[in-house]
Amino acid sequence: MRAARLIKMVLLLQSRPSMTAAELARELEVSERTITRDAQALSEAGVPVYADRGRTGGYRLVGGYRTRLTGLARSEAEALFLSGVPGALREMGLQDASSAALLKVSAALLPSLKDASRTAAQRFHLDAPGWFAEPKTPELLPAIAEAVWDDRRITARYRREETELERELEPYGLVLKAGVWYVCARVIEPEPEPEPQPGPDLSRPEPSRPEPRPEPASFRVYRIDRFTSAEPAGDRFERDETFDLPRFWADQAEQFARSILRAAIVVRLTEAGARRLRHTVDPLSAQEALDAAGPPDGEGRVTLTLPVESYDVAYTQILSLGPEAEVLEPAELRKRFSDAAARIAAYYTDTATRADRD
Repeated sequence: MRAARLIKMVLLLQSRPSMTAAELARELEVSERTITRDAQALSEAGVPVYADRGRTGGYRLVGGYRTRLTGLARSEAEALFLSGVPGALREMGLQDASSAALLKVSAALLPSLKDASRTAAQRFHLDAPGWFAEPKTPELLPAIAEAVWDDRRITARYRREETELERELEPYGLVLKAGVWYVCARVIEPEPEPEPQPGPDLSRPEPSRPEPRPEPASFRVYRIDRFTSAEPAGDRFERDETFDLPRFWADQAEQFARSILRAAIVVRLTEAGARRLRHTVDPLSAQEALDAAGPPDGEGRVTLTLPVESYDVAYTQILSLGPEAEVLEPAELRKRFSDAAARIAAYYTDTATRADRD
């Protein structure tokens, strides 16, 4: 336990110029007193840990000290080679940098772990695009990726329906979802034109007015294949360190899924239908509808109100449940299911009749 903590402490100090005892204690989930003891133990073991005294002091490594990757277990070494996504790195123009980094890692490993890259590749492969979709790399992806890594503003033009818009963006992160590339960016809104003001009344002193506070910039998500141009726009921007890309994407994805559910239907489900519902419609909406439903009726069926994207989409989704679902409302959708059931019954009745005749 302590050995692993000491190794992590050395790696943390390698990655930063210096760290305070409080920062190390927070990263390693121990007390500052334990950090002091660990630093002394590392120093006695020959690791050049130096303590700067004072309120702004901390711990740092001196003499350009670096540790080799000789303490890795096989599972840890293999996990390193699984952490990259070759196809995505290639599309972003980072294949050469990734290959060089992996070569350096391989060179630093113990001889017994030299085959870690091969064994990992034989056991895991990521195929990001969905089925029956031909992935296409957006032409502007490398340029936008470079701006993301460099924290550089861009002026981008993109298509929205029948129009083309221009925005100044601070690109924070890239997301590859089901073979489609997105950029999460902060939009820099143009400053409004000043409104003409009437001339001052010189007979009275001008009252002081507070300066208007600028509106905070907003973060948005853009599909990169809809960009028509992306050019550097000035210097680097100062990144908001509180921005959490995975959390932001998860929130945006949930909001999008909910935003398209603009209608609702009332449906009665058998026990089997209730089990299969979350595999047919949006899982979160299905679970919320099931949780809000009342107890089963005498036939074991539950009635619930289900949000859907549209009645056309609901028709396709609920039809896949077959006899395990009965649509009660709206009346026009119920009639549509009734007509479909009659046609299906006629098909099978005709088939049975023909079979009897044969």
